[in-house]
Amino acid sequence: MSLERKNPYYVQFYQMIKQMIFEGKIKPGERINETQFAKEYNVSKSPIREAIRILEKEGLLVVDRSKVIVYKPTLKDVEDIYYCRMALESFAVKRTTSIASDQELQQIEAILDETEAAINANEDANTIIALNEQFHHYILNYSQNPRLLKQVNDLKGLINYYRILNFKGDQRAEEILKQHRQVFRYIKDRNESKAAEEMIQHLEMDVEHLLEIFSGSTEIANLLDQK
Repeated sequence: MSLERKNPYYVQFYQMIKQMIFEGKIKPGERINETQFAKEYNVSKSPIREAIRILEKEGLLVVDRSKVIVYKPTLKDVEDIYYCRMALESFAVKRTTSIASDQELQQIEAILDETEAAINANEDANTIIALNEQFHHYILNYSQNPRLLKQVNDLKGLINYYRILNFKGDQRAEEILKQHRQVFRYIKDRNESKAAEEMIQHLEMDVEHLLEIFSGSTEIANLLDQK
């Protein structure tokens, strides 16, 4: 990657390091070397440190004394993060089902249609993952509860980390789309309780799938902290 002068360097390092983590180019538990980045891109350590600060806040990097290491997933984290999502997003979907305008519901449905088209066109995984993220974002945003949205945004880095892992497996994109359509069916019917139940069930199935991935992958199992 080459740095662009028109964009702040810390933003570019933030995006670059995050992408490297998501793509597995920097492994869980691996150390981030500020000096190496600074030498490679011929910059001071300041923008790299600022990028690290943001990524630490998002939970993707951990500062251990003088060392900066990549977040190492744990089985407990999977459950804890998704239980938080179940609580927050089930409430959000109830509110959205109740108060969202018909036009806002059309936007949610349009994202589902766009996701289906992307799957059928064999678009790359990043495109489909971004569309799935947008589905959840719309539901959170249309709940009109900024404090709730902030709680989810505080977990956004780790949510995206696990969302990428969650897409591993045959027909996984199709399965997730089917679950999203089921959630939306009850949103469109203005059935708050059923929409909330479906959202919880959808996220529970995500947890089950992630635990299967962890137990079935030797590479992840070797990196995984079982606590």
